[in-house]
Amino acid sequence: MLTVYVSPSCSSCRKVKDWLTDHKIEFREKNIFNAVLNENELKEMLAKTENGTEDIISTRSNAFKNLNKDIDDFTVKELINFIQNNPSVLKRPIIVSDRLVQVGYNEEEIRTFIPPELRKLTSRTCSECLNLSKDCDCGK
Repeated sequence: MLTVYVSPSCSSCRKVKDWLTDHKIEFREKNIFNAVLNENELKEMLAKTENGTEDIISTRSNAFKNLNKDIDDFTVKELINFIQNNPSVLKRPIIVSDRLVQVGYNEEEIRTFIPPELRKLTSRTCSECLNLSKDCDCGK
């Protein structure tokens, strides 16, 4: 199952949740401001990124700017502790599956989260609602 890390006022987070719901893809939502991310979650996120911290941490955030420290100066433990204490440094939304991480809402890339069994059907379905007819009347 997917985990989607969100914040309440994030429009991209709402788009991701709506897209996943519309495509009947199960996910659990985790508000980064209401729940402290545990060390394993953060390590998993970092391990699945293509570019490491650059993919999930916003160095333009106020919390990061106030540090006057380069991200490369952190040990892994320090970085995890910093994120736990300053969740606003995380880019959002972050979608985590068993094998990938996607940051932000990208209409093309999010399709990789369609389960393989449904992906086979999408070649003969409406790409918007996964109805088994390309000529459905979903209005999209």
